[in-house]
Amino acid sequence: MLLARQSEPSPGAGRYNQIDSTMDENSEDSTQQIPIRDLKMEPGAEDLMDPPAVPYVKLAMAVMGHKDVSGAVEEISALPLEKRYTWRVASALKWAFADFENLNVVADRRTLSQEDLDTLVDLLRVRPIQFCLFLAALFGEEQMERIVSSSVEQVKALRAKRRKSLGREPDLEKD
Repeated sequence: MLLARQSEPSPGAGRYNQIDSTMDENSEDSTQQIPIRDLKMEPGAEDLMDPPAVPYVKLAMAVMGHKDVSGAVEEISALPLEKRYTWRVASALKWAFADFENLNVVADRRTLSQEDLDTLVDLLRVRPIQFCLFLAALFGEEQMERIVSSSVEQVKALRAKRRKSLGREPDLEKD
């Protein structure tokens, strides 16, 4: 999320001036100017500030400074897919779910301490929102909604099919 809204278009910046970080639509202006030194990163996030990220940092700085973004946009345009921000996110999701097995998650849920469960809840609390924001930025809000709604319906259908085939709820999933 960018930390400032660009109110006046920079010359030559075109559609990239439309970047907006408003999170609370009820407020007149919910953006804040935050010095970079005061930004806090999640553990390990510093590793993501490698050279391919530099054009994106330049873009954010230009937007926050109400400056021309065309140079940063040109740099981003020249990046191959594998060096793009969207690739990093999609690739991380691919590897995060490459060997996904919900039975393992259920086993963990039933055997983790409350403190560890709380840690996981804190870690995952905003991830669904971030994923929806990612999809909306990439495909638009309507397509994001279709993707998410379809996924929820597919999960419900898969779980119902599993319950029907077993004739009961799997033992580990009982609370």
